[in-house]
Amino acid sequence: MTTPLPDSDRPVIRLKPKADARKLRHGAPWVFDADLVADRRTKALAPGALAILQDAGRQNIGLAAINPDSRIMARILDTDPDAQIDEAWFTARLTRALALREKLYDAPFYRLVHAEVDGLPGVIIDRFGDIAVLQPNAAWVEAHLDILTTVLSKVTGCATILKNASGRARTLEGLDDVAATLTGTTPTDAVPVPMNGATYMADLTGGQKTGLFYDQRANQAFAAGLAKGARVLDLFSHVGGFSLAALANGATHALAVDGSAPALGLAQEGAEASGVADRFETRQGDAFDVLHALTAEGAQFDVVICDPPAFAPSKKSLEPGLRAYEKVARLAAPLVAEGGILGLCSCSHAATLDKFRNACTRGIGRAGRQARVIHTGFAGPDHPQLPQPGENGYLKALFFAI
Repeated sequence: MTTPLPDSDRPVIRLKPKADARKLRHGAPWVFDADLVADRRTKALAPGALAILQDAGRQNIGLAAINPDSRIMARILDTDPDAQIDEAWFTARLTRALALREKLYDAPFYRLVHAEVDGLPGVIIDRFGDIAVLQPNAAWVEAHLDILTTVLSKVTGCATILKNASGRARTLEGLDDVAATLTGTTPTDAVPVPMNGATYMADLTGGQKTGLFYDQRANQAFAAGLAKGARVLDLFSHVGGFSLAALANGATHALAVDGSAPALGLAQEGAEASGVADRFETRQGDAFDVLHALTAEGAQFDVVICDPPAFAPSKKSLEPGLRAYEKVARLAAPLVAEGGILGLCSCSHAATLDKFRNACTRGIGRAGRQARVIHTGFAGPDHPQLPQPGENGYLKALFFAI
């Protein structure tokens, strides 16, 4: 990657007159390409370069990281345009992020850094004990990766730091998909993660994203609280997120369904580590095919949870995505025993809570069932949200009494 311009020779980028500078001064973190004056100098900046962001009246807004190749052309790093992005700067942000998580959790298993909300745009860090998995999802992070890694080790004491380079965000930034072990020793086995009374097995090098979805922890806890004595169906289960928590909290039986054999293998390992393997069952297959098959078999469950992948990751995919969520609800609702619970989740940025709720309600109605919403859940507190409206509140979970 081209080396960014040094801090002492920072260029200036400027908003167009119609761009809303006020929202940026109030904490909005991104500037899209349509809002910037994209002159020849700006377009020539190297991805990851630092620049002073000004409004149309040439008043400074702050220090921004630039990527002319991305739709998010500028990410605000600091309100001080003269800020030095050095070890002290990273230390302050990581120390603040760690202090919050240590207030929330009594064990070092959580999302440590949630990008812009923790003052580190494009940075995702999940912690698994003394291992940290880092996703550098913006060009400026890649350019400062060495210093970030050094500070992360010092602040957390993590012996191993892994770079996860998968995901749509890096592709949009024009970055590669090459994973790496930045410090320490690459784990050869799945890592046990205690959560909600269960033990999960996380594949930190070959699994989805960073290896485990911490964002569903609070929703899994809510569902588990309803599962004592219940038969549970965990659809799109990954490594058994909802089913293992339910079994740890007294469910009589749980069936985990996923298309990935490796994920179900990890779920089985987690069931054994949790001491609930005698009440746990897995079934590999396409979720929609399995839903049809379970209906044909006359299966019934007291708690049914559906946590599919993002059907609507962008505005372009919103309508087909909402139809897919409706279909999940329509096929899942008949499997819920009278008086049971149906939990439906969406991690789609483009599907707002209202649109998602409407799709779920249509699906349940078309299945001939009646429902009441008893709980609306979001990502856990280690995934904080900016107070400004935006895309950071991606996760929604609706629980219906059927």
